[in-house]
Amino acid sequence: MITLLGTRLASEGAEFVYRGESDACEGCPYRKQCLTLTEGVRYEVTDVRDGGQTLDCAVHDDGVRAVEVEPASITAQVHSKGAYAGSKGSLAGTCPHVDCPGHEYCEPKGMDVDEERKITEIVGDPPQDYCALNRELTLVEFAPSEGD
Repeated sequence: MITLLGTRLASEGAEFVYRGESDACEGCPYRKQCLTLTEGVRYEVTDVRDGGQTLDCAVHDDGVRAVEVEPASITAQVHSKGAYAGSKGSLAGTCPHVDCPGHEYCEPKGMDVDEERKITEIVGDPPQDYCALNRELTLVEFAPSEGD
């Protein structure tokens, strides 16, 4: 998929969650090239178009560039019981402990708590030594969103 992305994010391997159209997009001549993604989906930049010019943008103060993106997989924590590659799983649930080293994996950007996805890989032990909510957790890789 080709889209336009702020130049600060326009580097191969960068990931972002598409949040949809901004009020500042109204009347933009590049809307059809820019608003091509699915809202709430996490994407990875797979290529930055060579020789592409930087275009002015009301949302990105440094302008936008043409990039190729694809839906990205998501690394997250799930309940250990029943977690294996090839199975369907969902997040362990919300967590109020934002200072925990594993918090970003309990509430990863681009995936809802009640969403179920295929587990493509068991990554292993979580980054935290223990879960403050007494959850037995395993770090997994979820397949990209099937909405695309």
